Amino acid sequence: MYFAYLLFLILYSTGQCLGGCYENHDVPRSARKIFKDNQIVPDVISVAPGKLLEVKYKSNVEVKLGNELRPKQVQEAPEVKYEADAGDYYTLLLTDPDAPSRKNPTVREFSHWLVVNIPGSKVSEGDNIREYMGSAPPEGTGLHRYVFLLYKQNGKQTFDEPHQVATDGNRGRFSTAQFAKKHNLGNPIAGNFFQAQWEKSK
Repeated sequence: MYFAYLLFLILYSTGQCLGGCYENHDVPRSARKIFKDNQIVPDVISVAPGKLLEVKYKSNVEVKLGNELRPKQVQEAPEVKYEADAGDYYTLLLTDPDAPSRKNPTVREFSHWLVVNIPGSKVSEGDNIREYMGSAPPEGTGLHRYVFLLYKQNGKQTFDEPHQVATDGNRGRFSTAQFAKKHNLGNPIAGNFFQAQWEKSK
């Protein structure tokens, strides 16, 4: 029994999810532990989400609880799927707590994507406050964590954050926790994350 459990943790931590966890989107205890082991709790949030976001980039590149992706694989906004309640609104964000590096995160967090007032699971119909910006870790800064989080809103809301286009790099010192507190979002209901580091342009 112990060996089977150990094997599950090893495979899960390398991104090979077993037992259909992406089918029902529930986060098993071991996956919540991965959020803590990677210090997403407490660097970004105080409580690990209870469900997994299904995040898929072009060419079927999937986000799997900390797997490493190449920056060139994540330059365009991904498809994000989750279970939604009809008539409810959601907030989706992508944040990098390791700006400019995990060892020296003086610009923590860097906000890569922020979509609010999403009707149900229709992300494309939400209000894109911060347009998607792909990862671009500076050379010599090691692996960065890129964290997707989903919040359930208390109905449709008014957000006063300014709109930022994809080329606007003035996104540092964002705080997921403060943003959630400001808009009474509570804890995230779903999440996922990948890691990426600098790569030489060809």
